[in-house]
Amino acid sequence: MTDFSAPVADATANWVDTYAPLWARPYLRLARMDRPIGTWLLLMPCLWSAALAAGVADDLSHLPSTLILFAVGALVMRGAGCTWNDITDRDLDAKVERTRSRPIPAGQVTAKQAAVFLALQLLTGLGVLLQFNWFAVATGIASLIVVAVYPFMKRITYWPQAVLGLAFSWGALMGFAVILARIDAAALWLYAGSIAWVIGYDTIYAHQDTEDDALIGVKSTALLFGKNTRSWLALFYALAVALIGVALWSAGAGLLAWLGLAAFAAHLSSQIIRLRIADSPLCLRLFRGNRDAGLLLFAGLVIDALVRTWS
Repeated sequence: MTDFSAPVADATANWVDTYAPLWARPYLRLARMDRPIGTWLLLMPCLWSAALAAGVADDLSHLPSTLILFAVGALVMRGAGCTWNDITDRDLDAKVERTRSRPIPAGQVTAKQAAVFLALQLLTGLGVLLQFNWFAVATGIASLIVVAVYPFMKRITYWPQAVLGLAFSWGALMGFAVILARIDAAALWLYAGSIAWVIGYDTIYAHQDTEDDALIGVKSTALLFGKNTRSWLALFYALAVALIGVALWSAGAGLLAWLGLAAFAAHLSSQIIRLRIADSPLCLRLFRGNRDAGLLLFAGLVIDALVRTWS
């Protein structure tokens, strides 16, 4: 008999394993509700973009509702993306120590059941998206192309983190699409900077699996960079800060936004200094720390938008 109470190896001591009904636990694990960090990281570019666009518009009236809808959308679509990833990677996951306890390879749900759950999440995400203008709806739907191909990239390129960056940074476009019904140059620069940031932090994350990945033939920037990861991380984090800086300049952001970017840069610098690629628990902690880095930047952007609107 399948044990629905058995936790995922890298997500112990969480609310799903403690409080959720047994029947719901496999589905909540598919959606990564036991690991909220991915939702935070998907949400960050949305928050940045919305705050920056509100500053450009000199209008904060739609910002609170937009942020709430973005939060709900990030929660649902991150879950959908992870469910799709687990469906496509179920055979690979069974071969990796960290992932073999996920619901599908562990036999807690079938691939067909997971597909039905995926459809329900996508419908919920569509319901959130339809609250926005039609330009934003079209922009959001376009992201599904990147999301759909991402799980297959690790099989053919050492740069799946770049494709993840394209998907996880899409929110950098959505804030402008929702608030201004257009995509300015500032949004494109913000998108590019976020992609560089994602490549950096997901390389740190991928160092947890390098031995298993090498054995089963899965590719990643962690394997590509190897012992040179610190130098590559410094390059991508520097690019992230520089490109986001161009976005702020293009949007006419003020001092407080720049202070937020400086705090963001300081946090990224601390990750570079502390990184030890052979220390998996440390890699996980540094990866998770990017939520706080993103919130520092968001704080600067939203306070700057308030100042610009009231001045």
